[in-house]
Amino acid sequence: MIKREIYLEKIRDFYDETSLIKIIYGLRRSGKSVILTQIMNEIKEKGIQDDHIIYINFESLDFSEINTAKDLDNYIKKSVKDDKIYYIFLDEIQKIEQFEKAINSLRITNKFSIFITGSNSRMTFAELSTDLSGRYVSFRINPLTFKEIVELTNTKKEDYEKLLLDVFEWGSLPQRFSFKDDNSKFIYISDVYDSIILRDIVERLKIKDITSFNKILQYLLEIEGREFSATNVLEYLRKENSEISTQTLYSYLEALCSAFIINKVNRYDIHGKSVLKSLNKYYASDLGVKKIKTNQKDVNYSNCLENIVYNEFISRGYDIYIGKTKKGEVDFVISKQGNVKYIQVTYLLTREETIEREFGAYKPIDDNYEKYVISMDRLNFSRNGIKHMNIIDFLMGDEF
Repeated sequence: MIKREIYLEKIRDFYDETSLIKIIYGLRRSGKSVILTQIMNEIKEKGIQDDHIIYINFESLDFSEINTAKDLDNYIKKSVKDDKIYYIFLDEIQKIEQFEKAINSLRITNKFSIFITGSNSRMTFAELSTDLSGRYVSFRINPLTFKEIVELTNTKKEDYEKLLLDVFEWGSLPQRFSFKDDNSKFIYISDVYDSIILRDIVERLKIKDITSFNKILQYLLEIEGREFSATNVLEYLRKENSEISTQTLYSYLEALCSAFIINKVNRYDIHGKSVLKSLNKYYASDLGVKKIKTNQKDVNYSNCLENIVYNEFISRGYDIYIGKTKKGEVDFVISKQGNVKYIQVTYLLTREETIEREFGAYKPIDDNYEKYVISMDRLNFSRNGIKHMNIIDFLMGDEF
């Protein structure tokens, strides 16, 4: 497995921190356990001995005797032989009853640097962060970035575009790249998402109308990149003979977001400098879900391009919004540490009207923040202070 430097560089400063729990969270099968292993390896490279590193995977039968907070607390404290720092790695912590009590008990001793991962079958990340309020730092792990995929697959530069189209179709879950046959990829991705939906959502929320739930997910994926309307969703369900309440709809949406299948993106009023609560959009955390949860036979490359740009900025640690102007919108407004930029995304700038639409979206904006148009085109269309970027150059570069 490749070294996921994009996350490790953010976590390293906290390796020896004993007062804060390190929470590593994200979509199932996105690589959380791999990150734990890579952190352990780096700690060992610093000279920390194996007997000061305690790793527990709660999905392993080797630790089946640990079921409660007290069991966990006793197990770890019995392993302590001196006053040096011990590094504790707890994988799939949600399986332990009232685990947060054990973690807090260990944290207050200042002897342990604690790292935890968890899936959402018994908790949401919001609930987890509430239980450990003020006592943690968190790091969201996403499926592979395009640059990571290139490294993993050892793809040559002349094949980057072919690889990108493959990602549009099958997504970026790390393990799916070990399958070469399309049928095997489909089975693997289906199993991953079915386990998320059934174990992390349906069982947890005790959802009885699974048909309506799946239709909502399908609808969101098929209108991806367009403004969300609860009224339209409910009307769609009525036509499909699946009526639910508005409250139920929003609880389902929250569940899909909490399991990291989709991401909600709010609108930002560029002139009013405020976040709006309506007309938001949704994007998939991994494009592979569209392959197995929609009826679309052909890949919508334009939507996928917009989605992969969104996911790339999330992986790079940006806050991201849909930009509202007085005359229309900008695809994305991104921000990190006060550094704001505007992003337009289109598949190809093949026609003059397309060029005018994408570059013209910035005409109502009179500030000096950097403005970009990203597309598949290799010819540079930069103009009027607006920079055009090829998608491959963007995904493989470090400009942002």
